[in-house]
Amino acid sequence: MSGRAEPARWLAQARHDLEAAGHAAGGEFHALACFLSQQAGEKAVAGYLFARGADHVWGHALADLCEDAMQLDKSFDVIKSVAMLLDKYHHPTRYPTGLPGGVPHDAYDQADSARAIEIARDVLQFVDTRLSSLDQ
Repeated sequence: MSGRAEPARWLAQARHDLEAAGHAAGGEFHALACFLSQQAGEKAVAGYLFARGADHVWGHALADLCEDAMQLDKSFDVIKSVAMLLDKYHHPTRYPTGLPGGVPHDAYDQADSARAIEIARDVLQFVDTRLSSLDQ
């Protein structure tokens, strides 16, 4: 896929993941909501990179993806410090080995998922704003 199709696919999935995070949190699946929030942020920034001409986007860390985006748009420095907070939800929300004890389901609560969803929403809104400015 090329042109606008590839970025649109990534951004559509980011929006879906964010919506799914809200449903997961509502069902008290807070670890899952945190992971889906991380995925939404990751896919949003990847969509931006594809929109700016990247052929491949590697990695899962929002800190790294935002660094890549900063090479194209210095304003990503603004969102990076917040977006990278989602990185802690990539692995430990899914695997017991990512925690010193217990299981992810017991380690995350409503406050965690609410904050993760808020951050993911901010990242997606930031990306949407940056992409809108490109279209003008």
